[in-house]
Amino acid sequence: MAEQLIGTVSHWFGNISVAGIDLSGPLAVGDRILIKGHTTDFEQAVSGMQIDRQEVTEAGAGDSVGIVMESRVRVGDQVFKA
Repeated sequence: MAEQLIGTVSHWFGNISVAGIDLSGPLAVGDRILIKGHTTDFEQAVSGMQIDRQEVTEAGAGDSVGIVMESRVRVGDQVFKA
C-alpha cells in the first residue's frame, strides 16, 4: 500500500518528546505512521494522542494533535500513514 500524506509537524516539545501535528487526513490510535523530513526518517505506531490535552482515539483533517514520538522530529517534517 502506498504511503498517504496525513499531516505536517507544526511543533516539537523536546522536553517531553511530543510532536504537534496538523492533520490533513484521518489518524487513529494503533495506526502506523512514517515521519519524513530533511534529516528525519522513521516509522512508529501511534500509541496515544491528544487534542487540547484530552486523550482521543481518532482525529481527522483540520485537527491538531499531540503524539509522543520515539525519535526527534522537526517542524515541517511530513507525516504519512504507513
